[in-house]
Amino acid sequence: MMIAEPIQAAFLVVAGVFILLAVVMFYRAAAGPTLQDRVLAVNVLGTNTVVVLALLSVGLDVPALLDVALVYALLNFLMAIAISKFTVDRGGVL
Repeated sequence: MMIAEPIQAAFLVVAGVFILLAVVMFYRAAAGPTLQDRVLAVNVLGTNTVVVLALLSVGLDVPALLDVALVYALLNFLMAIAISKFTVDRGGVL
């Protein structure tokens, strides 16, 4: 399935914007004042990566990247659950 060139270019530009936003979020993950800020920033980075992979899949006309995005989304979810489990005190919330 071939998409028109201007639309593919638009998807690639939007993917580039998301990559720039990921750089800003990486700063928050590294310099977050609290552990909760860092955990949330890492989760946002994972979600951002899934979105970029999906946009690149459409923009580059490579459907296999959607499979990679799906697996990465599952791993991101499992990572969020694991981090939440280890940062929650018994009976408390973060």
